Amino acid sequence: MPKMVSELSSIEVRRLKHPGRGRNALFAVGGVTGLHLQITPTGARSWILRMTVSGKRRDLGLGGYPDVGLAQARERAREAKDKVWRGIDPVEERKATRAALTASQKRGLTFASAFKKYADAKLTELGTEADRTRWKSSIERFVIPHIGDMLVGDLAVHDMLRVLEPIWHDKTETASRVRARIEAIMSWSTVAGHRQGDNPARWRGNLDALLPKPGKIAEKGNQPALALDEAPAWFAALRKREGTAARALEFLTLCAGRSGEVRGATWVEVDTKTKIWTISAERMKAEREHRVALTDQALAVLEAMPRLADTPYIFAAPRSGQLSDMTLSAVMRRMQADEVKEGRAGWLDPRSGRPAVPHGLRSTFRDWAAERTDYPRDMAEIALAHRVGSEVERAYRRGDMIEKRRQMMADWAKFLGAS
Repeated sequence: MPKMVSELSSIEVRRLKHPGRGRNALFAVGGVTGLHLQITPTGARSWILRMTVSGKRRDLGLGGYPDVGLAQARERAREAKDKVWRGIDPVEERKATRAALTASQKRGLTFASAFKKYADAKLTELGTEADRTRWKSSIERFVIPHIGDMLVGDLAVHDMLRVLEPIWHDKTETASRVRARIEAIMSWSTVAGHRQGDNPARWRGNLDALLPKPGKIAEKGNQPALALDEAPAWFAALRKREGTAARALEFLTLCAGRSGEVRGATWVEVDTKTKIWTISAERMKAEREHRVALTDQALAVLEAMPRLADTPYIFAAPRSGQLSDMTLSAVMRRMQADEVKEGRAGWLDPRSGRPAVPHGLRSTFRDWAAERTDYPRDMAEIALAHRVGSEVERAYRRGDMIEKRRQMMADWAKFLGAS
């Protein structure tokens, strides 16, 4: 019969020391037969349970001390001995569990890792660096926060809905592209052996039964815009607001530019002598260099911005990087909230009734050019950096009407009430 050992207290266990010679020392602590505190010559401590399983002596590690306290070590020892009584070898069971976990980890691949592997393998097929950047940023922004840590083998249709439903109605075009990109990543994961079964991001015969068709959603592709008659009042309210984001939004409005173009604008892109802002092809959606004719009002906005030594950006974020797209949107949301607080409807799109957003300001400019001026349609389209005419027509058109557009943008500034 095993010799009974008196139960040591927590204080007594803490006072135990290695004798200073020989190998690891074992001290029986009592409470559970075979439970020992092992102390190495260097002072490291851990719990060992010595027991007999099927006639063989087994040593089972129960964790390090003090991370595993005395009471917890005794509880783990009792559980292990109970398994032995039921015919289970705790040592072999642990080995099998660890082997299964290792095998699972080798087979398993998180969506974030699959995204990176897919991007490394396939994104070189996209035409430009700007295309690749947009592709990756859409996944990083809209997908990774929701399912990035999940294994691709565990992802199901309801996980796709968690990603897509929040943006399906308000950012329909973007959401459609995100869905297709998830489908591509999941397809790669299946072929690479990291998952089995149907692709949960597939549209036909799958998500089309749960989400409305993009073409059926009202105002597809149209961002809420300011009503033309309300644009001057809105612009006046904007100019009263302080902050870098408000000035960036003011500059965006005067130039009828896109948010990304303005947020990424650098001082070296602006020639104050010729009054031209040149945006490289890599930063343009159409992948072509775009020149913007700067009016005196737009230049005044730039002149009021401080030139910070630690950033190339004109409208820099507090930590010297680019402003986020949400920062400009937040300015318009606050302006809308102020109007509602005063009991007014606010700055709403006359067609959809939704609050206007930064990208919708380009539509307001286009309405103004078409309805309130005699400027040629092509001139307004070029100002918006849209492709104009057929491939043949574009091949023969050498100029971009920069000086004619300057007068048009000056008239736009005058319409807005800029002085």
